[in-house]
Amino acid sequence: MTYLWFKAFHIVGIVAWFAGMFYLPRLFVYHAEANEQPEAVRTVLQQQYQIMEKRLYRIIMTPALVLTVAMAIGMVVVAPDLLKETWLHVKLALVLVLIGYHHICARLMKEMAAGKFRFTGQQFRWFNEFPTVLFVIVVLLAVFKNNFPTSAASWAVVGMIVAMAAIIQLYARKRRLAQEQAAQALDPESTTVAKAG
Repeated sequence: MTYLWFKAFHIVGIVAWFAGMFYLPRLFVYHAEANEQPEAVRTVLQQQYQIMEKRLYRIIMTPALVLTVAMAIGMVVVAPDLLKETWLHVKLALVLVLIGYHHICARLMKEMAAGKFRFTGQQFRWFNEFPTVLFVIVVLLAVFKNNFPTSAASWAVVGMIVAMAAIIQLYARKRRLAQEQAAQALDPESTTVAKAG
């Protein structure tokens, strides 16, 4: 029964942690794109994104990470034979990668707060998809355990990455066209000159 309590709160921790990992990089997208705004708007937006990012990271993501790891340790203490399972070794390796991602997010937050933007909004969109792919693999490992369908899972992950890439590119194109239309609406003479030429 103790194991089930640990497992239940482990799942609660995972859900909260991943909710934060899905949303924080999305805030990074908006934070980076705020640089494209006029100075007055940019300052207000960047201050607001900094507050949102810090609160999400400190109040939700980090406590959820601690809960996830603590409950996982509890499960292993109660059921030490789990450590003999190959699927768990792979899952733990992926979790270590995710913990690294968690800490990279903290570093990126600090850099953006200092006015250093290493990535564009478009690049942050790619960065945002990384935990999604690992999340799917971790869930599949937890469900299938040592019967992990390697071939089917590999194709599913590749398909998911291709779909994400297509969506990101389509969104970028849609956004670029909207900006061009907005620019033409502000300067209709340039459109007339272009057509005449």
